[in-house]
Amino acid sequence: MKLYIDGASRGNPGSAGIGVVLCNETGEPVKQISEPIGIASNNVAEYRALIRGLEEACAEGWDSVEVYTDSQLLARQISGQYSVRTPHLVPLYHRALQLLRRFKTAWVYHIPREQNAHADRLAKAAAAQSAKQ
Repeated sequence: MKLYIDGASRGNPGSAGIGVVLCNETGEPVKQISEPIGIASNNVAEYRALIRGLEEACAEGWDSVEVYTDSQLLARQISGQYSVRTPHLVPLYHRALQLLRRFKTAWVYHIPREQNAHADRLAKAAAAQSAKQ
């Protein structure tokens, strides 16, 4: 199963939102999530999108997941290539790792932004909604 995630922040930090697209094994979207998350940085929004997507995949009973993100920082932190140095990201990082361990197999891949357009649109819409609240 595939999970496309994105976070958006208008102002960084600013009004933020997350976008999540859950796809079946053939790549067809089966669920999409667009949620405002209040004021947050772009990196916090990216992690919140990852966590929300993984929670949803767990609730759906998935046993393996491929996560696709256009955040190189998030992908490299999750893979261990980069350390997490920003104190407020550390709890989000640990929560994401905890959720990833629930799957038999789990991979997080960095992809170009244009390959993540659906999740990007959802995240930007949620950030705009967050700005109105």
